[in-house]
Amino acid sequence: VNDGVMGGVSAGSFRPAGGVAVFEGEVSLENNGGFASVRSLPARHDLAGCDAFVIRVRGDGRRYKFTARMDPGFDGAVYQAGFTTRAGEWEEHRLPLKQFVPSFRGRVLPGEPPLDPVRVVSVGVLISDRQEGPFRLEIAWIGAAALSGR
Repeated sequence: VNDGVMGGVSAGSFRPAGGVAVFEGEVSLENNGGFASVRSLPARHDLAGCDAFVIRVRGDGRRYKFTARMDPGFDGAVYQAGFTTRAGEWEEHRLPLKQFVPSFRGRVLPGEPPLDPVRVVSVGVLISDRQEGPFRLEIAWIGAAALSGR
């Protein structure tokens, strides 16, 4: 889902390549745009007991957001946690669920419950760093874990 849903012209794609998934494209601020995103299809996952997502990525130095949804519908709240990449370096980012902020169309939703790992039905990645230009994020894997490392 890119900013074309609101008139923007950013472009993004998600594809397998060389054993990883590649999220890449170009962000444009034209027509009040400025984001590109990808998310999984809704599915139930057994994340009981988990309190963090862990992702292994190689980025381009830009800031991204990892997203999670508890509602399978398109217009539900999306929970987001940001991470910044180092250009060309593989990194693991541990994103505690308590740091995920609920939002809808870029606006924070203060009345939403915290992200509940038992109810997560979809995850994704978003770039909305208000910077024009190309982006590329390689994703080796996404996992869920307890902060204690389990």
